[in-house]
Amino acid sequence: MKMNKWMVLAAGLAFAGLGASAQESMTVYSTAILPFHERGEGVRGYGSTASDILFAALVANPDLLLVDRAEIDKTLAEQELNLSGMVSPGDAVKVGNLIGAKVLVTGSVIDADQTTYLVARIIGTETSRVLGESVKGKASEPIGDLAEQLAEKVGATIVARASELVAPAKKPEERIAAIRAALGDKPRPVLLVSIAERHVGRAPIDPAAETEITLLGRETGFEVVDPKAGSAKQADVLIQGEGFSEFAMRRGNMVSVKARLEVKAIDRATDRVIATDRQTAVVVDLTEEIAGKSALQEAAAQIAERLLPQLAK
Repeated sequence: MKMNKWMVLAAGLAFAGLGASAQESMTVYSTAILPFHERGEGVRGYGSTASDILFAALVANPDLLLVDRAEIDKTLAEQELNLSGMVSPGDAVKVGNLIGAKVLVTGSVIDADQTTYLVARIIGTETSRVLGESVKGKASEPIGDLAEQLAEKVGATIVARASELVAPAKKPEERIAAIRAALGDKPRPVLLVSIAERHVGRAPIDPAAETEITLLGRETGFEVVDPKAGSAKQADVLIQGEGFSEFAMRRGNMVSVKARLEVKAIDRATDRVIATDRQTAVVVDLTEEIAGKSALQEAAAQIAERLLPQLAK
């Protein structure tokens, strides 16, 4: 059957509308639940219980992707951070970069006048905005009931006020402009970028992170040697690293994938490590493969924005 131009136009508009709708439904907020601080003798031991129940309640929320508790504990230990309900927005930004969380939830369990208060601080790791929610009940009321009530409020607040907590996605030209501004007129060394990448449980993927850092380097004035065609001797600085992506969760037709990337910059003449960085990113898309590549690409772009300015002489 032939389609006239009006049918084609209508089909195109319908597809565009479907795309926008699908994009909206793909929004998932990566969230980390940190330990709750205890205030008062009557709530001793309730901090960890409250955060555990909060995690269990929020993990079922389809709008949130919770960071694994073991990964949080490992990262905090590696960085020698002991975060509680009093975590500062500055520390929240640091932890968010390390574990890939755009939102941190922490807070306090308070015992006052025969009443138990659960107070949550909701921190945007990209915007440093701090929001709050709280519930209260009699001291005799089970802490689990209060934690579940708090979880419902916290989940609703994150979704309703996401624009205050999560920064808009950066466009490539914005990142390039930011890197150029940070570099100024400083001489750029010659780079060679070599990053091993894999997707857990799948065949090796194309080098998304390596390609992204190479692209941003070239666009901001660096000469970049092809690791396959050139020689390391042609470069002043070697950027080496390893990245992997893995399936996180599925929501309807959408797949969420988390990626982690670690890189180091080495002065080739001295073999001295001059900079290191790492980043975790979460991306949702229609296929696991595309989401994995996009997550590695996003992690690489964030690292490049911080790392490249450090390499200028």
